[in-house]
Amino acid sequence: MSDVAIEVTGLGKRYRIGGPQERYKRFTETVMHTLSAPVRRLRRIGQPPPPEEMSWALRDVSFEVGQGEVVGIIGRNGAGKSTLLKIISRITEPTEGRVRLRGRVGSLLEVGTGFHPELTGRENIYLNGAILGMTRAEIERKFDEIVDFAEIEKFIDTPVKRYSSGMYVRLAFAVAAHLEPEILLVDEVLAVGDAAFQKKCLGKMGDVAGEGRTVLFVSHNMGAIQSLTRRTLVIDRGRLVADTDTATAVQQYLSTRNQPTEAHAIRSRHEAFRVDALRFNYDLLESGFNRPLTFEIDVTADRPLHEVSVALSAVNSLGARLLTSERTLPRLPAGKSRLQVTIADHRLPPGNYNTIVGILIGGVTAVYEENVLPFELSDVDVDNAFIVKRRDRIGAFIPAQIRVLEPTASLDEKKWLP
Repeated sequence: MSDVAIEVTGLGKRYRIGGPQERYKRFTETVMHTLSAPVRRLRRIGQPPPPEEMSWALRDVSFEVGQGEVVGIIGRNGAGKSTLLKIISRITEPTEGRVRLRGRVGSLLEVGTGFHPELTGRENIYLNGAILGMTRAEIERKFDEIVDFAEIEKFIDTPVKRYSSGMYVRLAFAVAAHLEPEILLVDEVLAVGDAAFQKKCLGKMGDVAGEGRTVLFVSHNMGAIQSLTRRTLVIDRGRLVADTDTATAVQQYLSTRNQPTEAHAIRSRHEAFRVDALRFNYDLLESGFNRPLTFEIDVTADRPLHEVSVALSAVNSLGARLLTSERTLPRLPAGKSRLQVTIADHRLPPGNYNTIVGILIGGVTAVYEENVLPFELSDVDVDNAFIVKRRDRIGAFIPAQIRVLEPTASLDEKKWLP
């Protein structure tokens, strides 16, 4: 077992949702709270208790990571990846289970984690090194490399609270990668910073992996996961659903992204129209530049409806709409139907996107929902891709095709309603 750097056994983390929120009280507040307790109890007689729900962010997660191993962690937003890294880095206490670590741990979990805002960049470098157990001489040997990598020479003696988010994350990554922890935890380092910095980070992470240090790498960038790791964990709804080679893990993860969005997330304002599910079909593993995007919307109409318009917008991580596509069905039959919207010429660059869905019936808005279906385009040659130029505030308008499928027919069968 001496070659195991990280040992996670039966790990679980539970959070309370709703219910009374506790806060720290001063002594006088504690005394008054105690004296008024009988009155509060009388007022609550006959009243139902406040709603309270327990939610598991992680449940029964177990795995081992060997010394010098680089392991990726992937999963949807909210799956529990960041919670897992926070527990491993001992920022958060687990509800159950245990974590055993062999070696010093350096972590880059979010922008500025571990930095004191009132201290300068120089002071924060020495502070983080001291936390890792390094001597002053060891930190000084790495100091110039850290400053050069972060590209903040002019601001190294400025309090970090005055740094921009880009400066913050450059320094944070430089500190985490250069202070030589035996175990490095990195959470979405590519989510912040420009393309040049992201490329620089990937190169440094490759160097760290080559030096024999243990790395846990969380990312939504499948290209980065595949280039840096050979083994990947897949987390879904707080549980470890796969621990396998990276190619297989990425294939399994991307296949789950075609699962429908749950209906409760899509509200309808029309009394005779409901949205049951929303799917996104896109084979990312075989993606070439500008492959068609296909969205499927399962709907139920209580009666035949006319002039049903479906509009879809793709929004990037900065909130900008890069394309909007709209198409109108002259008639939607009563009953359950599956609307298939295909955008053939989107020209979207690689990246993470969210979808805005709008449905109008007879010119009146029946559905308008934002962020209902996140998706990712990856494995595309960035040098040959270009961003759609925006014509106005909503971005480029791209024509689409819309068809109505039988809800019971598979996509391969291509059974169309007349």
